[in-house]
Amino acid sequence: MASGYKKTTVKKGDFLLKAGQISDAYYFITDGFIRSFVINYEGEEVTTNFFSKNSLIIEESSFFLKLPSKEYIQALSDCILWSKHVTVFNEHFNEFEKYREWGREHLVKNFFALKERSLAMITDTATDRYQNLLKNRPEVIQKAPLKQIASFLGITDTSLSRIRKELAN
Repeated sequence: MASGYKKTTVKKGDFLLKAGQISDAYYFITDGFIRSFVINYEGEEVTTNFFSKNSLIIEESSFFLKLPSKEYIQALSDCILWSKHVTVFNEHFNEFEKYREWGREHLVKNFFALKERSLAMITDTATDRYQNLLKNRPEVIQKAPLKQIASFLGITDTSLSRIRKELAN
């Protein structure tokens, strides 16, 4: 693995970050499955993302702005990760042009993905959102509990079960 990364293992159920903490590292996952989530105003968990092999896991506002996180990041399986501490990140960012370019590309890619997801939550039907997830991120369908998939799609688990049944027929 590249310079400045430290191998980290986490067990199923372990947290990389909890709400209220300030993120001091980002992670690259080489094995396992992770999700991020928030607790809504009704006290319910709402999944904000899933991460599988070759994903970069970073809570940007906490990592870059040193704000307490509103998200939890939790392993859904045993995982092998490579972490980079914010101090090392800043050194590499200031020293290496290619690293700065990689960071910029990552942030732009994430911005557009967030924008696309926000628009889909408003303009697409629940069935369309599920089919898009099935097509573009099949590992989520295979590895995540239905309740977490439903919350990620902005629907109830009952609605997700109905959608899955309709698509199976």
